[in-house]
Amino acid sequence: MKLLFDQNLSPVLADRLADLFPGSAHVREFGLDQVEDREVWDFAAAC
Repeated sequence: MKLLFDQNLSPVLADRLADLFPGSAHVREFGLDQVEDREVWDFAAAC
């Protein structure tokens, strides 16, 4: 299961939890750290 960590969470979490949740990422990695929540949801749904 992948997780997409929102901007209010540390980007370090994706690395720290990689063994439990491979493929997880932080919104910063996709340039989504300054967008509205709706855009993040749409991005997550498309992945």
